[in-house]
Amino acid sequence: MARLSPARGTAGVAGIPAPGTPLRPGAAYVLAAKRSVRPAALNADEPTSAALQAPLARRRFDGRRVIPALIFVPLFYALVRYAPPAAFFVVVAAAAVLAVAEFHHLHFRDRRAPFELALGCGATLVLLVSLQWPLVISEHTAVMVALVSALASRLVSPRDLKTGLVDSAALLFGVIYIGVTLGHLLLLRAMPDGILLIFFLFLVTWAGDTGAYYVGLSLGCRKLAPVISPNKTVEGLLGGLALSVIVAVVAQAWFLVSWTLTESATAALLVGVAGAVGDLVESALKRSAGVKDSGWLIPAHGGMLDRLDSLLFAAPALYYYIALVKT
Repeated sequence: MARLSPARGTAGVAGIPAPGTPLRPGAAYVLAAKRSVRPAALNADEPTSAALQAPLARRRFDGRRVIPALIFVPLFYALVRYAPPAAFFVVVAAAAVLAVAEFHHLHFRDRRAPFELALGCGATLVLLVSLQWPLVISEHTAVMVALVSALASRLVSPRDLKTGLVDSAALLFGVIYIGVTLGHLLLLRAMPDGILLIFFLFLVTWAGDTGAYYVGLSLGCRKLAPVISPNKTVEGLLGGLALSVIVAVVAQAWFLVSWTLTESATAALLVGVAGAVGDLVESALKRSAGVKDSGWLIPAHGGMLDRLDSLLFAAPALYYYIALVKT
């Protein structure tokens, strides 16, 4: 027993060895420091990190979105305020033809179809003429022209019967989707106080689009239609409607004095909701075609169809509110 070396440590309870030497204070500090650094390093990859705030700030104000508006607004005011109805028709018809061409490109992306494009643009022009000058071309004639154009496109289509009928249906849909809806601008212009109604429509629609964009970008968290347009939010929709009503109230006090405050606010809500639906419909068309923008006509704004998407539904909403409810 005397030759046995002394024990290296004190035995624990029930023969369990005592704990070893604790970590050095410095080592414990380094380990804690490493653990405290890891969340910060991970946070650098989060969407709310400072590295991503700069691009977000740039998105909130893009000068390329403002410059086209500064050019367009005075030209639009001069056109509506001083130009004759025929000039307004020419501008609406040109915008409709460009929109039909972009819609045609969305559907016929895999091939060139100039004959179908010519039929679609021609039928759209005939439809607009029937709305502007019904004594020249009746609306029934315009509908027949659109139907015959759609069927005629099938006669020259090299595709099989099933696919060719889909092309014909797409051509007819494009004429109705763009020609009929955008033609309500001509009907509004022909109403009493038509010039003021056009100004009211564009101001309220632009306010809704602007409010939805910036409120959704800043405060949006609940998706409005995630499958169709993941970036649109419920908060953005509500912000757009609120700004539409505010602008409508200002417009009523400014130049639309024949309307009451309630009528202006009601019209703004209808126009705002219809504009949001029009935006979603165009987003669904683009998503089905696998593209982000319908075209590249206007820098930072996309194509003509991107600019008209809200108006395509907002113009009929305002027209039928006046024709069926207000009068």
